[in-house]
Amino acid sequence: MLKPKHPHQSEVTMTEMVLPNDTNTLNNLMGGRLLHWMDICAAIAAQKHSNRIVVTASVDNVSFTEPIKLGNIVTMQAKVTRAFNSSMEVFLEVWAEDIPAGQRVSTNRAFYTFVAVDQNGRPIEVPHLEPQTPEENELYLSALRRRQLRLVLAGRMSPADATELKALFQVT
Repeated sequence: MLKPKHPHQSEVTMTEMVLPNDTNTLNNLMGGRLLHWMDICAAIAAQKHSNRIVVTASVDNVSFTEPIKLGNIVTMQAKVTRAFNSSMEVFLEVWAEDIPAGQRVSTNRAFYTFVAVDQNGRPIEVPHLEPQTPEENELYLSALRRRQLRLVLAGRMSPADATELKALFQVT
């Protein structure tokens, strides 16, 4: 049995500057470039938790709520919210900052799922996660519902077996 870890042990902050090669014709950060950065940041958090090589298994909905402009500083923060057998859910938040204007806005949030693998690419056990704060506990508890939804949408779980999801819709 692996020793459990706390969410803060996987925390990662990554910062990038939006340069001309990162932008579209409107001088906004290209979505694909942001997703690339987010994947790296979240993967580092998963690696810190598992001490293993990790591969991306899924990315939940990523909405682009605010444009990120040329010259903005992009800050991404990620941490593991729950660990299952070999998979880990990572929550990631993104902010864009216009330093000269003194403005910082939240632009994106997403949940990524990673699987820890051994040197042959086979899934391997990861440490359990022990939440420490009320926010971490809320993310931890709701992670099972998000996991079941991902599995149902991927066709890897029958909706009838998604007990956490059914509980949301049962009328008493």
